[in-house]
Amino acid sequence: MEGRKAFGWAARDTSGILSPFSFNLRETGAEDVMLKVLYCGVDHTDLHQMRNEIHSTNYPLVPGHEIVGEVVELGSEVKKFRVGDLVGVGCIVGSCGECSPCQSNMEQYCPNIIPTINGTNKDGSFNRGGFSSAMVVHQRFVVRIPENLAPDQAAPLLCAGVTAYSPLKQFMGSNRVLRAGILGLGGVGHLGVIIAKAMGHHVTVISSSDKKRQEALDILGADAFLVSSNAAEMEGAANSLDYILDTVPAFHPLGSYLSLLTVDGKLIVVAAVPKPLQFDAVDLILGKKAIAGSFIGSMDETQEILEFWAEKGLKSFTEVVKMDYVNKAFERMERNDVRFRFVLDVAGSNLDDQDGSKINTTADINHCDIIL
Repeated sequence: MEGRKAFGWAARDTSGILSPFSFNLRETGAEDVMLKVLYCGVDHTDLHQMRNEIHSTNYPLVPGHEIVGEVVELGSEVKKFRVGDLVGVGCIVGSCGECSPCQSNMEQYCPNIIPTINGTNKDGSFNRGGFSSAMVVHQRFVVRIPENLAPDQAAPLLCAGVTAYSPLKQFMGSNRVLRAGILGLGGVGHLGVIIAKAMGHHVTVISSSDKKRQEALDILGADAFLVSSNAAEMEGAANSLDYILDTVPAFHPLGSYLSLLTVDGKLIVVAAVPKPLQFDAVDLILGKKAIAGSFIGSMDETQEILEFWAEKGLKSFTEVVKMDYVNKAFERMERNDVRFRFVLDVAGSNLDDQDGSKINTTADINHCDIIL
């Protein structure tokens, strides 16, 4: 059954251009949470899906998987949240609950995960993401936002933040200062720098040009900056890093970065690159080096990164924009023209329905529609 009407912006074809769109939420089930969307991060994966570059996109597609909202309705069996709570939703909104990953609290690796965007729920309803006025999500896939963490600051942590935190977590508690490399300085990369520094690591930012050097060193507090297109710099840094977190969402050969790793070093790929990556097996064999992957993080880890951020008083570097700027935001994101993550002020935007009428920016959950 369909529930209340909601309003958002959707891509309708592979151009990826977003425009106003109205749709019906699914009915709120016994274990569901309905939330009014307040803020939503803007991610490269959204763009890939909008253009049908990864997976197989079903249009119209409402993007957005870094969602912070306010609880407005609860199913009868929901006990962990209350109406008015500030909550978050990340990349997935469902899994089988029975496989080994699910039973091990690693539900992001469930073979039957239900993604927040471009996914189909168990009842057959199609998911719409956080570029919209409201969502209905099973309570297991909702996290609590700490009281001392601003909602616009929390949004990027729900995908980009936990994507960096989950693989870096394995290096916590080392008895020596680890030498970390963060490849790429976008949304995930800048959070990776902050997290690695908060863990006490010596951090080198690796970028294809020199233009982000000052930001990396002076703003984010990195210890060193390495230009990957500078052969002399790369040669001088050979065999110096214990691990590299690869956050680049575009095609790039891996060989030159493997040369930076020490014996037993690890390169961890976390970005969804639409083309196959390349490396020479000899580069791994001669240094006992490893390439690993990591996919977002578990629900437990998502809660952990929020609490880690709040406890240490860390800051995400964001640019908050309204919904009518979203297409421009994606254009700028592709040019790396953002410091360092766009966040949509959804609740502060005027959303249009398909007929072009303006939706008021006040919430009235007593009405049949969810509006902003």
